[in-house]
Amino acid sequence: MPELRAAVVGVGRLGLLHARKYARLAGVKLCYVTDVDGHRAHLAAAETGAIALSDYRELAGKVDLASVAAPSLAHYPIASDMMRAGIDLLLEKPMAATLRQARELSAIAHDCGRILQIGHLERFNPAIVRLRSLLNHPRFIECHRLAPFTERGTDVDVILDLMVHDLDVILSVTSASVSSLEAVGVAVLTDRIDVANARVRFADRLIANLNTSRVAPRRERKIRFFQPDAYISLDYEARRIQIYRKEPPPPGAAYPVISAEQIEINEGDALRDEIAAFVHSVRTRRMPEVGPAAGLRVMELSERILEAIRESSLDG
Repeated sequence: MPELRAAVVGVGRLGLLHARKYARLAGVKLCYVTDVDGHRAHLAAAETGAIALSDYRELAGKVDLASVAAPSLAHYPIASDMMRAGIDLLLEKPMAATLRQARELSAIAHDCGRILQIGHLERFNPAIVRLRSLLNHPRFIECHRLAPFTERGTDVDVILDLMVHDLDVILSVTSASVSSLEAVGVAVLTDRIDVANARVRFADRLIANLNTSRVAPRRERKIRFFQPDAYISLDYEARRIQIYRKEPPPPGAAYPVISAEQIEINEGDALRDEIAAFVHSVRTRRMPEVGPAAGLRVMELSERILEAIRESSLDG
């Protein structure tokens, strides 16, 4: 099996993590790291054994696949150029800065016959993988994703920066269309939305409530599922799933009882698994689980939430 040639475009905090994974992955050779910050590129190259470049366009004809971890506003020009140059891509979330750009990237991937995987990392989180076997037609989902302020990711609003993680998890649970939604949001420290709440109703009667902030005093990442047979709570930070089930009443009792179960999630490596899945898609030419269609669903819902926030602001 021939060794695949890889590159990482953008080696900030996340891009450097990508580079480290490729450098240790069997069957893949990390050949290049690129960044507009030449010093940062050379530091990443020195650590991983790759060659440093300052212009991603120099990768044409030199690599088979790449991760794009550049700032969100640069996703469209970089990804479109690279796919037209014949390079398969793992494109970090958000898919693009706008829905129109995301749709164009999907079309380019199709027309050029390229593998395009979107970096919705929670799909590969061991806790989410374990959780899927416990879900049984949930009726209500509640998400809390709160983080202290950092400058990273502020080139887009909090919906595309943080909420997209939970939107992708929710959309992976249901194939139903959105029937209605309400949303509010405010800018706090930036000129973009930093705090947002969205309530989404799907055609299959599933309701999701999402709370997201990037100006919170502490970090919190939780998701809760309410379904006919159980209440399931996942704490990403504690790596713990708690399940509460309604059991039949004991003999002579009038009311059912609640049984509780706690599942500790073993340490895993979601980024390694995500990159390995991408490499497998490149080798087999099979559509990734988190391909353009999944990325577009998240972008479409994100756009509807943003529109709802604008409307609520005008109404106010």
